[in-house]
Amino acid sequence: MLLTTSSVPRSSWDRHAFLDVNHFARHTSWLHGIMEFFAKYGVVLLAVALVIGWWISRRASSPRGVTTSVWGALAALIALGIAQPISSAVDERRPFVAIPSALTLIHHASDAGFPSDHATASGAVAAALVFVSWRLGIVAWLIALLIAFSRVYVGVHYPQDVLAGLALGAVVACLGVWLLVPLLTRITEWLQGTPLRPLVTAGTPPVAP
Repeated sequence: MLLTTSSVPRSSWDRHAFLDVNHFARHTSWLHGIMEFFAKYGVVLLAVALVIGWWISRRASSPRGVTTSVWGALAALIALGIAQPISSAVDERRPFVAIPSALTLIHHASDAGFPSDHATASGAVAAALVFVSWRLGIVAWLIALLIAFSRVYVGVHYPQDVLAGLALGAVVACLGVWLLVPLLTRITEWLQGTPLRPLVTAGTPPVAP
């Protein structure tokens, strides 16, 4: 069954954009498996990217890099905490609820969909990793964008949901890098003189005179 714009209010640009993506999904069955993977498990790839960021920063004996990698995970949790009351206040119906004829590729609860939790966490991690390594940051952002698009592709979010999520996560991560990471880096530097040193640097401890 083909979707038409008569299925949704004509004034809602993001719903029209959703219909376009949904129409694309109907004609690209060869992409379904890939999009379902990113929609469900893409965040795992970003978690791996955080570990890589921590590892290369540790190997380089970069307290700020180690701190920023850890901050990426914390920023994702904080951004998700901020997103929850927003989601409850907006109480937006997911597309598969508002548009029953839409193609939906994965099972999902019919809870509020704005902003997207997956996109929010992805935006936070990707933004933080840019400050660790620009190359790793580019890879992380490509993964984050794929996650965001896949959530629309599989039919569980509108484009506006994922765009807002990416922006929210990125803002939280960047604010933390500027306001909190300098302080947290001092803690990381202090840890270099404790038994936890191997977690923050691969360098050899200084020899006492």
